[in-house]
Amino acid sequence: MSLLELRDVTRTVIPPDQPALTILNGVDLTVEPGDRISIVGRSGSGKSTLLNLLGLLDMPTSGLLTFDDRPVKSYSGAARDRVRGAQIGFVFQQFNLLPGRTALENVAMPLLYAEGRSFWRRKQLAAEMLQEVGLGDRMESMPDRLSGGEQQRVAIARSLVRGPRLILADEPTGALDLDTGSSVMQLIDEVATRTGAALVTITHDPAIAARARDHFRLDRGVLTRADSDELAAASEAIS
Repeated sequence: MSLLELRDVTRTVIPPDQPALTILNGVDLTVEPGDRISIVGRSGSGKSTLLNLLGLLDMPTSGLLTFDDRPVKSYSGAARDRVRGAQIGFVFQQFNLLPGRTALENVAMPLLYAEGRSFWRRKQLAAEMLQEVGLGDRMESMPDRLSGGEQQRVAIARSLVRGPRLILADEPTGALDLDTGSSVMQLIDEVATRTGAALVTITHDPAIAARARDHFRLDRGVLTRADSDELAAASEAIS
């Protein structure tokens, strides 16, 4: 059973006083549990739009999008929100931490929307997740007292604290230096491996993309599989 699947998916928008604009065109992609997938593409290629579809934030204009082999169009908006909150974790380039909250409070935030034991144990779960990412001694620190790499680790802990089955990483190392970015990606991969989550990384960095097992290129809304040489060429063109 596929975790997430797109079949001949298109996404079209209609700007004010302009003709319809097709951003994604005939996209096919299957994400299985435990997959490691990278997608590279230049600015304007449709990466953000694709990420929104993978994260169930948007719906395709046409084609089939399924989660757990169930068409996403059959979910209500509230059901999509519940699936996204419980089963999909997002790691962004910008850390988006709440400035007036400690690292522990930031990580516990998603668990305010959990149910049962996860809700009542939210501080313990958040503390365990911070230990997992190597910040057990920084739980009471405010974001402005953390380095960029530490802030990204808090953001990763927050995205993973509910045990998502799918992790979507959008340029997760874009705001970090090379060494810190490499260690952050290793951390994401290690946690995903331990939990059995699938990891889809959208990046322009060939070194980051190469960490995945399956590589794709997105160009003018068309997604194609890329081998190592094509990936390097695409990444060089993007940079």
